[in-house]
Amino acid sequence: MRGDLHQVGSLRRLLERQPIRASAPCRVDMGGTLDLSTFYHPMHDAGPLTVNIAVALRTRVELLPHREGRILVESPGVGRKDFAAHDSPFEHPLGLMLFIAARFAASGLCIRIESDSPPRSGLGGSSVAAVALVAALAHAYERLGRRPLRRKETALLAHDVEGAVAGVPCGMQDQLAAAYGGVHAWFWPGDPRRSPFTRKVLVPASGHARLQRHLLLAYCGVPHESRTVNRRWVQRFLRGMDRRVWEEILDCTRRFAENMACGDFAGAAAYMDRETELRCTMTPEVLNETGRRLVAAARREGGAARFTGAGAGGCIWAIGSESSIHGIRRRWEELLAEQTEARLLPFTVDRRGVHTEVGESGLATARPRSAFSKDKG
Repeated sequence: MRGDLHQVGSLRRLLERQPIRASAPCRVDMGGTLDLSTFYHPMHDAGPLTVNIAVALRTRVELLPHREGRILVESPGVGRKDFAAHDSPFEHPLGLMLFIAARFAASGLCIRIESDSPPRSGLGGSSVAAVALVAALAHAYERLGRRPLRRKETALLAHDVEGAVAGVPCGMQDQLAAAYGGVHAWFWPGDPRRSPFTRKVLVPASGHARLQRHLLLAYCGVPHESRTVNRRWVQRFLRGMDRRVWEEILDCTRRFAENMACGDFAGAAAYMDRETELRCTMTPEVLNETGRRLVAAARREGGAARFTGAGAGGCIWAIGSESSIHGIRRRWEELLAEQTEARLLPFTVDRRGVHTEVGESGLATARPRSAFSKDKG
């Protein structure tokens, strides 16, 4: 413990000389919820998996010095909140960030957070911020002599602490996309003798530019409210309901991954369209009115669209042939123009994953530019 207290003081002195920064990408996804242990354990024999694409809408964290024994968290969406490090409230909207700081026994620091994605957009925001903060703190302590964290360890720790703060089982695909970047299928073996996940690259970095011509992403203009949807999926599954539906969702996800791997994006669209339809039969509220119109427009143009995360607002993403995406873009621009705050989100496929760096001295007066929001989607 004495060594930890020594490192707390050393952390503040390090940040006075060299602010630490980290950033990580958001994601769009297919087959989400299957990364919850509630689902992948009973479905073990069917080989449960999810698919996600990391998008370079990054969340950035900067660590700066602050008063000893205090933690200051800054973000325009939440404002400036100053906490006593020893008894900071983990049920606060910023509780996940405070919990991670406590996990590292960190104090005397300011945590500044900004994001390229809209607040509560269903792109995995809180998980991405958690990965970035874990990476930043681990990098800071590495410079003080601790062992570095690998990508896998960063994702596992961020997932573990998020579940601890939420008090409910949480999936891991958001943290993995943030840590690794790229385009992956994530498999959930549910085997205590093995890693909690295995990964398969579906599109290598050399194919990202081509893939991007087959994708589109839009913000509906309304923050998502996905907790009710997630809760219904879990509760109904536990009661023995919708089991056949989830088996078909898993099959659609597997076939989607197979088509992605061979570059058949029109074929992948057919399975995403069916998966969206199945989700809507269980929980119609997974799409709001704008989302329903965007999905219908994508289908009419020969592609497919799906909510991100657990839907109910937030973002919608589309996949299809290049000609389909061209038509979808035109129709979406017309529909989104009718909604305040709604818009297409320009993005690139992120190949980098989580990234840390040491900042220049003298940045302590810099201000954050955009909001952090707790986002379970």
